[in-house]
Amino acid sequence: MEDEGGEKSSFVIGLIENRAKEVGVAAFDLRSASLHLSQYIETSSSYQNTKTLLHFYDAMVIIVPPNKLAPDGMVEVSELVDRFYSSAKKVIMARGCFDDTKGAVVVKSLAAKEPSALGLDTYYKQYYLCLAAAAATIKWIEAEKGVVVTNHSLLVTFNGSFDHVNIDATSVQNLEIIEPLNSTLWGTSNKKRSIFHMLKTTRTIGGSRLLRANLLQPLKDIETINARLDCLDELMSNEELFFGLTQVLRKFPKETDRVLCHFCFKPKKVTNEVLGVDNAKKSQVLISSIILLKTALEALPLLSKVLKDAKSFLLGNIYKSICENGKYASIRKRIGDVIDEDVLHARVPFVARTQQCFAVKAGIDGLLDVARRSFCDTSEAIHNLANKYREDFQLPNLKIPFNNRQGFYFSIPRKDINGKLPSKFIQVLKHGNNIHCSTLELASLNVRNKSAAAECYIRTELCLEGLIDSIREDISALTLLAEVLCLLDMIVNSFAHTISTKPVDRYTRPEFTDNGPLAIDSGRHPILESLHSDFIPNNIFLSEASNMVIVMGPNMSGKSTYLQQVCLIVILAQIGCYVPSRFSSLRVVDRIFTRMGTGDNLESNSSTFMTEMRETSFVMQNISPRSLIVMDELGRATSSADGFAIAWSCCEHLLSLKAYTIFATHMENLSELATIYPNVKILHFHVDVKNNRLDFKFQLKDGLRHVPHYGLLLAGIAGLPSSVIETARSITSKITEKEVRRMEVNCNQYSSVQMVYRIAQRLICLKYSNQDEDSIREALQNLKESFIDGKL
Repeated sequence: MEDEGGEKSSFVIGLIENRAKEVGVAAFDLRSASLHLSQYIETSSSYQNTKTLLHFYDAMVIIVPPNKLAPDGMVEVSELVDRFYSSAKKVIMARGCFDDTKGAVVVKSLAAKEPSALGLDTYYKQYYLCLAAAAATIKWIEAEKGVVVTNHSLLVTFNGSFDHVNIDATSVQNLEIIEPLNSTLWGTSNKKRSIFHMLKTTRTIGGSRLLRANLLQPLKDIETINARLDCLDELMSNEELFFGLTQVLRKFPKETDRVLCHFCFKPKKVTNEVLGVDNAKKSQVLISSIILLKTALEALPLLSKVLKDAKSFLLGNIYKSICENGKYASIRKRIGDVIDEDVLHARVPFVARTQQCFAVKAGIDGLLDVARRSFCDTSEAIHNLANKYREDFQLPNLKIPFNNRQGFYFSIPRKDINGKLPSKFIQVLKHGNNIHCSTLELASLNVRNKSAAAECYIRTELCLEGLIDSIREDISALTLLAEVLCLLDMIVNSFAHTISTKPVDRYTRPEFTDNGPLAIDSGRHPILESLHSDFIPNNIFLSEASNMVIVMGPNMSGKSTYLQQVCLIVILAQIGCYVPSRFSSLRVVDRIFTRMGTGDNLESNSSTFMTEMRETSFVMQNISPRSLIVMDELGRATSSADGFAIAWSCCEHLLSLKAYTIFATHMENLSELATIYPNVKILHFHVDVKNNRLDFKFQLKDGLRHVPHYGLLLAGIAGLPSSVIETARSITSKITEKEVRRMEVNCNQYSSVQMVYRIAQRLICLKYSNQDEDSIREALQNLKESFIDGKL
């Protein structure tokens, strides 16, 4: 499996369940040396929460207990992995490996934070399943990778529902958060149509992963969200700070966060007698990590200079915890005592190999100096051989490139070759306008050069043993540095960069309240507005007095886009980014549910309607008072009568909750909900009919506007015979006439209740407004007069 950056997944996940359908998950990220623990009660028989979590981590290995020893329920988790995650490697470990007591001891010893800060002592019993999963996961990693995880080296987090917004996998797909719908039809150029790819202007691999994690699990803590927004405010108002941070972050290697894992895992001890290829490769990776760390630490003084005068809490805290932390200067000095000051991180393969061979200062190890001499001699011999061939075979443009897989090889322009190549040249390949080849002499020198480099690597690692052990003592400081760089990369290179590329005031700072309304003025779809300069903005208002909006309009009028737009604005706001609107005030949501789209699910042998009902059932069973629910055309996949009945009853159930709901439909009879339930608001997308054609305005307006026979107009445009259209028109006219008369009676009956709720809604708006007392007093007086005049 690969993520969006084209990299293989790095998560190893331990998964276990008890009889009460409580699931424990331990997710170990091999790249960043972090352990994420989760434990929750699975409320759905389809294991939607577990699917969401596995989709989020995109595991390469999933560890489960054996079926035959598992109590009731564990078989379900194991079958879930087989059925839905066949691309991941499934590992079955003995039930005894899932030991929560050992797990608690291991986590305490390996965590960079103190056990009290993790809450282990307090919540040990609550987290026993995920600790059991952690024990099995770490045991497998150490056995499989041949390493030992060093003490106090892991970033350990307990991920509960109280930390992040829960977005299920179906909603992630419907909202096009990571990948656009039907991406195979659009091709690779359509990558920008997902919110992740729109924002993915990060420079580091860790920053990109953090952005993806935030989009899939936005924040719920208002204080943390506002800290990010305050930071963005300062970056947007201070160009010197913004461009300064942009330049400084380029000085840090893209793989900085990966450096950590090489210090967290301690490999088997390398001795003089063990000089195998595998050990040489491991030594090379470790040397590269030291060079990467040296380069990153040398960039810290530049970061300190830029952040010195920062005002926001987040940037100020970064300056205090990173730039004023003496541990980084100490590590840099220790590295400088052993590593040559001229050694830098390089991406060109042979330059990188040379830097790694000459990383340690000369004179520290005599055998290393001998290996270096051999490496230099063979490298020089290879270039001398190339010069000889240029003269002997009249090939002045012969080049000698290098790559890590095959070493040195010859590259000759095809135009320089008359007839056939001399028989001396072997392994001939055509590559564009060039011929790639080798010779027996070059192959022999390559072997000697590679062997000399391998010896350099292993001798260098032996010289670095003391340095590496001392660095491991300060692994918590390096963990903090990696986290900070990822966060800065996301905020500066993604959020601030995206906002800076838009016209002034197109993106604004969202406001948050604990229990206030969800109000968005002139909101725009963040993805589609980048593709269409004339995108039409629209508003949304939901509150305790009006917690459901029913959006009506013909097909293609913009309903689905509007639903997606609201959700994406909420997600952007809760990751701490500005949003595409004139103004927005939001209540923090804890779950986002979507029921959008149609289609059969062949894997589960489900029809369109069955799929629709299963998704709706999951929504109904998991709603919380602070959820945001969007439903698009519920009930359209079955008969009209059944579909309407299901849609109506679902709306009534949602109305009884405090959750905010946006319900899109073209069933005009659902508008009668507003006459019975005052907390329902009816909106419609404005459409004009001209010359029997629909003119879509994409503007959202209050109330219900009946567009006569819009389905028949679209059918006519699609090419149905006129006789069929006329017959259908006469039938629908008779049905519509009866419905209109009945709806008018209901509307008159409930008008007084509607007025009371409109007053309550205005009062709620005033409660959360920022106006002064005089303005509020005046607004109350106007409200009173409007009520008396019956004009509300």
